[in-house]
Amino acid sequence: MVCIQMIGTQRSGSNLLRLMLNQLKGVSAPHPPHILERFMPLLPAYGDLENPENFARLVEDVCLLVEYNPVPWPGILLDRKAIIERVERPTLPEITRTIYEMKAEHEGAAIWMCKSMANIRYAEELEKYTEKPLYLHLFRDGRDVALSFKKAIVGEKHIYHIARQWKQEQEASIKLRESLGAGRVIQVRYEDLLSQPQRVLSELCSFIGAEYSDAAMEYYQSDESKETANSGLMWQNVVKPVLSDNHNNFLKELSEEDILIFEQVAGDTLEKLGYRKHFPTEKERDFSEEEIALFSESNLKMKQEVRRQLKPEDLLKRKAQEELLRSVSSRMPVL
Repeated sequence: MVCIQMIGTQRSGSNLLRLMLNQLKGVSAPHPPHILERFMPLLPAYGDLENPENFARLVEDVCLLVEYNPVPWPGILLDRKAIIERVERPTLPEITRTIYEMKAEHEGAAIWMCKSMANIRYAEELEKYTEKPLYLHLFRDGRDVALSFKKAIVGEKHIYHIARQWKQEQEASIKLRESLGAGRVIQVRYEDLLSQPQRVLSELCSFIGAEYSDAAMEYYQSDESKETANSGLMWQNVVKPVLSDNHNNFLKELSEEDILIFEQVAGDTLEKLGYRKHFPTEKERDFSEEEIALFSESNLKMKQEVRRQLKPEDLLKRKAQEELLRSVSSRMPVL
């Protein structure tokens, strides 16, 4: 079975591309519960995973995370015992692989994709799979990513923190491609996906071993797209055809100060990926501890304000996962 790992930074068109690929015969691309991103930092709460009881508890909690996902995985029951029997090693990446494979098998698919883009942080662990994954590095102009994050339920809100995260994740994705080569890592530019979707999808299908079909372009009519859109305000565009002009929005909606800060943090990475800086003479620079402290204070306030503005139904859809993760966090050993 072929494993595809999408890497990069969220708010880069990843749900659009996921839903397109999910339309193709033989491809399973469910909405991600972000298993590694959420549970890797919490593994100390489970102790030695070679202990069968500890490992079984981790399997149970991961399955609950999937079952509580805001965008449901329809039609599949996660058999905890079967997962434990099937994993090759008692590790979190193995649980993730097994669950995605079971989902793909349920759908009659031989290719599965995990859209947890932050898994670029765990490439070393993913490389321990017996069947090495292929990586899909999807990237978008970081300033448009920042604008999207500022409006979204999830993620950082101050431009400094968004820019720093974007730079780190893009540089790690670029480094992985340089290390593994073009045969293992394909780069997809979001703006190209908007302007030439059939060409980009055809090239991507050749890379992953799937057969291209124009059904991919009808993604917005699929039940999966409708379910995704119903699960959160930040996914509303997935029930619309490709928005070919959905780029360079930062020029109209970000302040000059925000654009400048982003480019001072991540300008070199923007240029490395083929984007022109708005302030071409400005260089990347280190911000002082005092500046970063002010950015962090503002970041926290903006996160709190976004949460206050959420509709009750949006909060309710995330409540079960949040309570599960809080429960696990409470078991973390005190260092």
